[in-house]
Amino acid sequence: MNKFNLKKYIKDRKEKVDSALETYLPKTQGPAGKVVEAIYYSICAGGKRVRPILLMAACDAVGGDHNKVLPAACALECVHTYSLIHDDLPAMDDDDLRRGKPTCHKVYGEAIAILAGDGLLTYAFELMTHPDLLENCAPSTVIKAINVFSKAAGVDGMVGGQTADILFEGKDVDPDTLAYIHSHKTGALIRASVEMGALLGGGSQEQIERLIEYGMALGLAFQVIDDLLDVVGDQDKIGKPVGSDIKKQKATYPALFGIEETRKRANELKDMALNAISAFGFEAEPLRAIACYVVERDR
Repeated sequence: MNKFNLKKYIKDRKEKVDSALETYLPKTQGPAGKVVEAIYYSICAGGKRVRPILLMAACDAVGGDHNKVLPAACALECVHTYSLIHDDLPAMDDDDLRRGKPTCHKVYGEAIAILAGDGLLTYAFELMTHPDLLENCAPSTVIKAINVFSKAAGVDGMVGGQTADILFEGKDVDPDTLAYIHSHKTGALIRASVEMGALLGGGSQEQIERLIEYGMALGLAFQVIDDLLDVVGDQDKIGKPVGSDIKKQKATYPALFGIEETRKRANELKDMALNAISAFGFEAEPLRAIACYVVERDR
């Protein structure tokens, strides 16, 4: 069996997502043109498309066709990008750079940046009801996927995690609180990406449950490594200043456990993710490779 080429896989899938985004996103025109311009600026700023790719990979892993779920993949990238735009605002993390480029509010102003985020969040659910998706997936299945998506993006997921992250800045946190912040702020949408892909791909209940386990472990590992890169990463590679978490006194794994224990935890989470999908065949190889990449990445 040939060794799986993750680099080529990500390149191919990213190109599909980028092409689909170009097709599905609203066009710049009329009085609202400036906010659409800000949306394009942020969504085309060099993202890795991890969440859409995970959705597509999970869909394929359960025997589905990732080409039929591209609107849902794009919806995930819309919500992810909205969260980054809002996270960067002065009222939140107050960041000037994102992926090596000036953040949205630095280019377009705070008001347009807020509206761009709002527009992306709303448009994501328009994409989840797009005819292209409804033609290929049963409406009842799409409704289930929307429910998973909504919870992951809302107060039970990303919004709740971001709230806790803000409230605990500069305060001592215990491991359970830190796990809550990370599993909700970052982990929830990653877990949802995999679950949505399994649902829309027609996976069995057992397959879906296994992929949820995978997604939970992967999502937490992703944020653990993000914490680590903020301490030991290369600014030129990660595209934003290092040390910002320490400066803002954020709750992070390195701050609570130290660098070596953080690396150990990330590897434990990787093993948990891989174990969760051990019963899958080669069709899940992209998911295995992504789990390893997430923990070994330097950006």
